[in-house]
Amino acid sequence: MSKRRNGCGRLRHGLRSLAVVAVAAALWLGEGAVEGAAQQPPAVVSVDEVRMEAMAQTVPVIGRLVARRAGEVAARTAGPVAALHVYVGDRVETGDPIAELDAIRLRAERDRLAAIVNEAQAQVERLVAQSALHRQELRRLEGLRNSAAFSQSRFEDARQQVIIAESAIGTADAARLSAAASLSLAEIDLAWAKIAAPYPGVVTLVHTEVGAWLGVGARVVSMVNDQDLEVEADVPSSRVGALDSGAQVSVVLDDGTEHTAIVRTVVPEENALTRTRRVRFTPRFSALRKPLAINQSATVVLPAGRSRQVLTVHKDAIVRNQGQAFVYVAQDGAAQIRPVQLGAAVGGRFEVLGGLGPGEPVVVRGNERLRPGQAITVGGAG
Repeated sequence: MSKRRNGCGRLRHGLRSLAVVAVAAALWLGEGAVEGAAQQPPAVVSVDEVRMEAMAQTVPVIGRLVARRAGEVAARTAGPVAALHVYVGDRVETGDPIAELDAIRLRAERDRLAAIVNEAQAQVERLVAQSALHRQELRRLEGLRNSAAFSQSRFEDARQQVIIAESAIGTADAARLSAAASLSLAEIDLAWAKIAAPYPGVVTLVHTEVGAWLGVGARVVSMVNDQDLEVEADVPSSRVGALDSGAQVSVVLDDGTEHTAIVRTVVPEENALTRTRRVRFTPRFSALRKPLAINQSATVVLPAGRSRQVLTVHKDAIVRNQGQAFVYVAQDGAAQIRPVQLGAAVGGRFEVLGGLGPGEPVVVRGNERLRPGQAITVGGAG
């Protein structure tokens, strides 16, 4: 009795499947054309299997491109501007000349200090020679200690002369080191008279002109490194929990191009008014339609929650008629049309809510001219 009931159940399921196919074919072609479709020559098609995919809901957040290195290049020493080598919009590399200060006074100061160093060195050498003479006298008097010519007072005086000479050498050597340090500072100032680019980038503003006097720390130019950009977005604090360091997201620029980006850091500071936190993403740009710019708009597509497994079908398998979505299932050498219910998009696929099962082969190439029940030859995967 059980076997009979199971057989009846399978029969009813088979009849329902045939009914679905028949209804779909009737919707697609009309009842009178189904028979003729089976008599058409086999069509060469490509197929793709219905499969499970991980899908996560996403939420867009408006962000912007920011430079990791940008700011003002300042003068490190004082002096009048003798030459400017860049203009707004110029691209420079690390070490390229930006401006030069008039270095006449700086060179003169260096030469003066160099002379002081030489004088201090000569003074040290003179005192070293004088100390050697005092030591020689002390050794001579010490050799007379056991003779009648020995004078204890003269011996003590000679020993004190040695101590004084060594002390004078120490003082002179300290003066020499101080003069040498001043000379080093003068040489640094002279080198800093040539203002160079600290990193590669583009000049965005020029703050001075030839003939202007620059003090230490005065602005020369503003620069931005447009080759080392990040995406910054103010993300609602309720969303940052899913943004672990190293997580991958999608970034859509205002030119319509889509790119991937990696979460670099979530800044541990929350805006009390908007309840958002700044998040920095490291993008991987490719196939740009226009040059990138600082503060350019970028939409970051963030995960709204944990991913889930859903049944998906390739987007190229979908054909539509009268507002209904259909697919052709490759079955027993024929294209069987099947109405399907679709959900959200998952990359290049659609979520399947009904009408298909895992592993079913659907036609993704050559389905534009197919008719329900038409014979097919599978030529390759989609």
